[in-house]
Amino acid sequence: MRSFPEVFEKAQDYFLEKIENNEMTDIAYRLWIRNIVPVKLDGKSAYFNVQSDFHADIVEKHYIGYLKEAVSNVLGFDVDIILEVNDTESNEEDNDPNKRKVELEKSFSNAEYDYTFDTFIVGRSNEFAYAACTAVAKEPGSTYNPLFVHGPSGLGKTHLMTAISNEIKRRRPETNIIYVTGETFANELINAIQQKKDTSQFHQKYRSADVLLLDDVQFIAGKESTQEEFFHTFNQLRQEGKQIVLTSDRPPRDIKTLEDRIRTRFEWGLIADITTPDFETRIAIVRRKAELLDLTLTDEISELIANKLKRDIRQLEGCVKKLKAGQHLMGTPPTMAQAQKAIREIISDEQTSPITVEKILNEVGSVYGVTAEDICSKKRSAQISVARKISSYVLKEVTDMSYKSIGMELGARDHSTIMYYHNDIEALIKQDSHTREMIEDIINNIKS
Repeated sequence: MRSFPEVFEKAQDYFLEKIENNEMTDIAYRLWIRNIVPVKLDGKSAYFNVQSDFHADIVEKHYIGYLKEAVSNVLGFDVDIILEVNDTESNEEDNDPNKRKVELEKSFSNAEYDYTFDTFIVGRSNEFAYAACTAVAKEPGSTYNPLFVHGPSGLGKTHLMTAISNEIKRRRPETNIIYVTGETFANELINAIQQKKDTSQFHQKYRSADVLLLDDVQFIAGKESTQEEFFHTFNQLRQEGKQIVLTSDRPPRDIKTLEDRIRTRFEWGLIADITTPDFETRIAIVRRKAELLDLTLTDEISELIANKLKRDIRQLEGCVKKLKAGQHLMGTPPTMAQAQKAIREIISDEQTSPITVEKILNEVGSVYGVTAEDICSKKRSAQISVARKISSYVLKEVTDMSYKSIGMELGARDHSTIMYYHNDIEALIKQDSHTREMIEDIINNIKS
């Protein structure tokens, strides 16, 4: 006799079949069905735990029939579905429609598509990069090595990197693929050094890769020990015929504090850029994102979104997810008015997105091999002191903070001290091009 959890596990085949037949989207399954917990079977009543009243309401409105049929098929008799909320404390805010809309939008914002070449929309802005990535995925190590893809944030570089990984895994499951960001690569090395660990494990991890995919490689620029480590890793992998793919928000020549020996190696292979998609490509992206969420948009709405949101794919995707959330909540297709509201929210959210003090201190600290805590401390070593001055300068340049506020963030220092730091760095960058370029890279990394 199967336990009820085993029954529900077997019922997953039903949902997978529905997804395969396009009767249910994979996104819907992962958001609303997979998180349901089977509790017990009492006669013909099947009890499940859900995460919240909001979760229960969505399942009741849209998926209760699927759930009932799936369980009944496994058991061989009809059952009634009983949903119980984990949190027994009632919350009056759960009935607030605005709160429910925000929760639903958050749910859909976490919905990830399968990042494959099939789901990537190709247009004039990215067709060269797409062709290069597909060629690398088919024959890693034999052509375009290294492959360097660059372009502003939000245009699909990470999608292509993930697609390369997925395609290689499909063709050669045994391939050792290391996919990491430049920031993570740098942090792993810094942690190994600071904690006095044996860096041989770090070497082994990266130098044993068959394929190294390094996203946002600009984050290693200006970090001396990180660049040294990457230089040797790059050399070994390439000598062994292993594939290297890199992405950045700018071409190698514009990463000012990247060592010349590394920049030269990046230019050995193929450099492909991705630019802002044109109107036709943006419409295609909107329609494809809507299709993946099982959302029907009129041509007028698709064109409105594509016409108003021009900067990157994330804007387009975010707008589609907002409209999908609204349809789930209201039970009706999106209107032009709702689309206009979603567009305004997207633009407003991005205009008010803050650059935090923590982000600035962490970026400066990673360049100088110190922590944010060191920068705000009373420590006076030469390295920490320089990082502190640079941090105060960057804070003043990229935020609206006063000298007094910056001083409070940097360990309760007097505003006159911060003014001195700022003037000192300002004079230095006029004399020293390396310092100027390093600060430019730091600010670019923070903003991206």
